[in-house]
Amino acid sequence: MSGRKKPWGGRFDEPTDSRVEEFTSSLHFDRRLYPYDIAGSIAHCRMLAAQGIIPSEDAKAIISGLEDILKDMEAGTFAFPSHLEDIHMAIETSLIERIGQAGGRLHTARSRNDQISLDMRLYLRDEVDRVLDLVAHLQASLVRVARREIDTILPGYTHLQRAQPVLLAHYLLAYWEMLDRDAARLRECRERINVMPLGSAALAGTGFPIDRDYVARLLGFPAVSKNSMDAVSDRDFVAEFIFDASLLMMHMSRFCEDLILWSGEEFGFVAISDAFTTGSSIMPQKKNPDVAELIRGKTGRVYGDLMAILTVMKGLPMTYDRDLQEDKEPLFDAVDTVKACLAVLADMTGALTFNRHRMRDAAAGGFSTATDVADYLVMKGVPFREAHGIVGRIVKYCIEKGKDMSSLATEELRLFWKDADADIYGRMDVSGSVAARRSTGGTARETVLKRIEEIESGHTD
Repeated sequence: MSGRKKPWGGRFDEPTDSRVEEFTSSLHFDRRLYPYDIAGSIAHCRMLAAQGIIPSEDAKAIISGLEDILKDMEAGTFAFPSHLEDIHMAIETSLIERIGQAGGRLHTARSRNDQISLDMRLYLRDEVDRVLDLVAHLQASLVRVARREIDTILPGYTHLQRAQPVLLAHYLLAYWEMLDRDAARLRECRERINVMPLGSAALAGTGFPIDRDYVARLLGFPAVSKNSMDAVSDRDFVAEFIFDASLLMMHMSRFCEDLILWSGEEFGFVAISDAFTTGSSIMPQKKNPDVAELIRGKTGRVYGDLMAILTVMKGLPMTYDRDLQEDKEPLFDAVDTVKACLAVLADMTGALTFNRHRMRDAAAGGFSTATDVADYLVMKGVPFREAHGIVGRIVKYCIEKGKDMSSLATEELRLFWKDADADIYGRMDVSGSVAARRSTGGTARETVLKRIEEIESGHTD
């Protein structure tokens, strides 16, 4: 193909090498931006006509042609020419073929540099809304299970060692809080996405009497960019979204790690529904937590997307550079991955079955109420550090004798604290331990129920 036949080929004498055409093309992945490219072009065209920059008759033909292209693309009948560089050129070329020279007026007062920034902002604005809906779906699933399991006690862990008994509902709401922060970050990111860059042209703005505010209103942007050089080179909003998505994936991965551990025989705390597990090709007894494992694995994939965009951006001179073509694949991958993981995890969570007796038995073991006994001593006037030492020695004694604290006779307890009496045993019960944690944010049933009710009523602050 001759270089002069390219939309930008006026100053070229030699044809573009076919390998360069293939190497530089982004059409195979940026074609997903077509509805946004067309919406932006229609708004731009309306503004050009309103400002008298192009004839109204040409504007009508352009808009009609763009609407026809949109219909063809949505129907899957649009033929994407493989030799064209990107979605912008595919649409513009088709437009000119359909309506003639009037189509060539569309690109007046804009560049692909501000055009692609617009497309990506429109695309990502919609995708953030979809991700927020999916986050809310997962949060709702967690709350439903938390209410259902309000009386289920399990061991809380630090260092993967049994620490203190907690309500399963309290544990589940911990992930609700993580997701709530994720949602807040995404909403803040959306505000920075929602700035209209069109009208910045290549980098310096344009000499045509355009009305950027009018275009912004047509496209639902509350603000326009303030610096044309920044507008065409800015991909902070892409990096910020992928960072937010990385944190969101990390939270899902942590939850999945627990489910993977808990579903094994060594814990036996949870059964993941058959609908969200797979089997082994050789071992007929296996039920593998593959969905949870894949979410855990895909977290690393989104981290890679973040490192990709940061690395692309770190050394770019002002303003637009072709390196920025490499911003789309990591963004698209992060969007697709986080949406898929959120959707499947929400449904998987709702179908979890917990072994309540196994959890309670585990919570009662490992001297998980030792802190409660130490707190009891403090209430009796023993300094905490002394109480900590007393209970530590009781635990050591129990380990040596193969006993639990609750099985010790009062006389044995008095070997370590002379004032021990029968009421100390109430502090060794897991239900009592949980019920005592009534501080704000604690694991007591009444506190957790209050938080559930706050969430369900929408009063979450």
